[in-house]
Amino acid sequence: MKVGMWRGVFILPGNEIPFVFEVKSHSADSASVFLINGSDRFELKNIIYDKDSVSIPIDLYSSVLKGKLTEGTFEGQLVKINTSKPVAGVPFKAVYGELPRFPQSSEAPAVSLAGTWDINVDDEKTVGNFDQKGPVLTGSVLTTTGDYRFLEGVVQGKKFAVSAFGGSTPYLLKGEFSNDDTFTGEFITPRHTAKIEGKRNAKAALPDPYLASHLKDGFTSINFTFPNLDKKQVSLSDSAYKGKVVIVTVLGSWCPNCLDENTFLAGWYKANHKRGVEIIGLGFERNFDFLSAQKSLSILKKRLGITYEILFAGQSSTESASKALPELNGIVAFPSTIFIDKKGNVRKVHTGFNGPATGKFYDEFKVEFNKLVDSLLAE
Repeated sequence: MKVGMWRGVFILPGNEIPFVFEVKSHSADSASVFLINGSDRFELKNIIYDKDSVSIPIDLYSSVLKGKLTEGTFEGQLVKINTSKPVAGVPFKAVYGELPRFPQSSEAPAVSLAGTWDINVDDEKTVGNFDQKGPVLTGSVLTTTGDYRFLEGVVQGKKFAVSAFGGSTPYLLKGEFSNDDTFTGEFITPRHTAKIEGKRNAKAALPDPYLASHLKDGFTSINFTFPNLDKKQVSLSDSAYKGKVVIVTVLGSWCPNCLDENTFLAGWYKANHKRGVEIIGLGFERNFDFLSAQKSLSILKKRLGITYEILFAGQSSTESASKALPELNGIVAFPSTIFIDKKGNVRKVHTGFNGPATGKFYDEFKVEFNKLVDSLLAE
C-alpha cells in the first residue's frame, strides 16, 4: 500500500461511514497502519500481503480489514474473526490521497456544536461534549456505560456529521439544527440506526456512576480466585494485596472503553504503585477457553504496557461478571472499577469509563480518581 494518507468509507444501505488511516510503512517486516480519529492514533501491525490481497489485522477487536489492492484503491470488507457464528462483513472502499474525512463544502457553518448537550438516542439519555474550530468538529458522546470515543467531522450550514472507526464498530452521527440550541438526526452503525435529539445544556450530566453497582446487604468485601496469564491462581486474599489499597477493574480485551481505562491505569500504576496500591484486572472474554483468553488478554497487556495482574475470570457478559462477584448487586457495564481499602473493605464501585475523547469529563474523572485513592492511602 502506498505510504501516506488514505480515506475510506464503510458502505451501508443508504449511508456511508467515512474513516481515515495512514500507512507509515509497506515493507513486509515493518508494515504499519494508523487509524486516525481526532487526536487518537491506533496502530495496526502484522499486515499480510498476498499478491493483490491485503489483510490488516485489528488484534484487540478480533477483526480484520481484508480486501483487494489496485493502484491507489483498497476495497474489501471489515470481517469479524474467531466468532462462534458466521458474521457478515461490512464492505468498505478506501482511496489513497490527502482527502478530507467528509466532502468539502463552500457552505460556512451557521451554527456551533461546541459545548455540552443533552442527547436522547432512541430515548436513552446521553451527553455530548464537542469542540468546534471553524467547520472542524471533534468530541464524543457519553453514556452510562462509557463513551463513543473519538468522533471527528464537520459542520456545514445548519448540518453536522461526525464519524469514528478505531478498530471496533464504525459510527456515524449526523444531524440538523432547528435553532441554535436544538437538533435532530441519526446515530448509525452497521447494525442499527437510532433517532437522536439534542438540546444545549451547559450543565448536562449523567447519573452518578457510583450508584449502579454496590455491595449487597450484609457484605463488606469481595473475594475471588482466577488464573493469571501464566495459569497461576491469584486471589484477592493473597499476601501481595494485604494491607494495600486495591483497584479491581472489570474488563474485556474487546471493549473500547476498557482500552481507554486501562491505558490510563497502566501509566498511573507505574507512577503510584510504590505508594501501597495494587491493581487487578478481571478479564471476561468472548471465547470461553483459557488459551483463547490468554492470547487476547496478552495482546491487550502488551499493547498498553500493563504491569499489574490480568486474570481470566469468565465469558464476556455482565451476567458472567456478576456471577464472578456475587457479593455485589451486579455488574451492569464494562468496564467497572472497584475500590478497596487497606482493610479489604469495598468502598466504592464505579460503572463505565469516560475516556480522553470526552474532554472536561475525563479531566474531572482523573481529579476525582486521584482524590479517592489519596484518601484511601491516607487512612
